[in-house]
Amino acid sequence: MSGFFDGLRRFRRGPWEMLASILIALGVIMLMQPIALVAYTYSFIVTLIGTVMFIIVSHFRE
Repeated sequence: MSGFFDGLRRFRRGPWEMLASILIALGVIMLMQPIALVAYTYSFIVTLIGTVMFIIVSHFRE
């Protein structure tokens, strides 16, 4: 787990891509759940942030 946080601090592609992918997945789950209207309300922005973050991070060095 320490390697994950070291990668985040050093702007390595792997950990940041993982974080962006988790945000995208979280946004989709928030969009498809039928219970909480607040989660549904913020699902688009979470998915959008994850997608933009993934595009930016894909330009980081390995």
